[in-house]
Amino acid sequence: MKPTGTLRCGDREFVVGERTLVMGIVNITPDSFSDGGEFDRPVAAYDHAMRLLDEGADVLDLGAESTRPGATPIDAATELRRLVPVVDRLVAAGVTNLSIDTYKAEVAGAMLERGAAWINDVTGLADPALAGVAARADALVVMHQRPMSSGRAEDEITYADVVTEVRGHLAGLVERAVAAGVERAKVIVDPGLGFGKTVAHNVALLAHIGELRGLGRPVLVGPSRKRFLGVLAGVGLDDLTSRDAATLGACCAAAGGGADLVRVHRVEGVRAALAVADAVRAADAVP
Repeated sequence: MKPTGTLRCGDREFVVGERTLVMGIVNITPDSFSDGGEFDRPVAAYDHAMRLLDEGADVLDLGAESTRPGATPIDAATELRRLVPVVDRLVAAGVTNLSIDTYKAEVAGAMLERGAAWINDVTGLADPALAGVAARADALVVMHQRPMSSGRAEDEITYADVVTEVRGHLAGLVERAVAAGVERAKVIVDPGLGFGKTVAHNVALLAHIGELRGLGRPVLVGPSRKRFLGVLAGVGLDDLTSRDAATLGACCAAAGGGADLVRVHRVEGVRAALAVADAVRAADAVP
């Protein structure tokens, strides 16, 4: 792996390309697709966040609004009411490597003021004010997605060439962020696995991460417990945690293809699996 720059997240600094970084998911929600309601109380969310750090998470990604298809949107006040006590507890404990999963400029600004470091926008700058606010962050993640009216992408989503179209869309998001004041070096791109893609689309994107890395920005991949993994592995119809083994496979595939970060619900085991994938990737890069 060839280092391509650095990323800062609070008090941590990472060399991009040195190894695959791990972002641990903390859903402070009652309705997220995988673990909604499990960590929607401040103490439970805080304890879970600390557990993910103990397991080796490099960055914690805190979200207070479910982004699953069909989820009921919430207003900024509700989102902040869920986030503030958890962020305050973590910052008071000296934890600053915090990312906030939000698409609202108001929420992003409030969380940066309270000590969060990254903004992770899965809507791809749907709020035109968000990028300007995120210019104060250590990094901004911009993701590709196509909104769906149902939970099954196969019903309505088509691409002439999913890799080319996603790459072009992400390139445009990078330029929009830079135009709004975000330093180019602080923009991270995410192909948005599971967001408006069929199983075949997700697999194609995993197989061509290198083309996305050609944008010159770090690539984050979030396969964790996604439906397409359940389809491929034949698991997780009733218990989504049974998709964790398939998630490991997807993370290793992403790392082997050039991903710089992976976003997962369960960090335990991921760091060990990625150590192997990264070693193979590094060896393959040697002439």
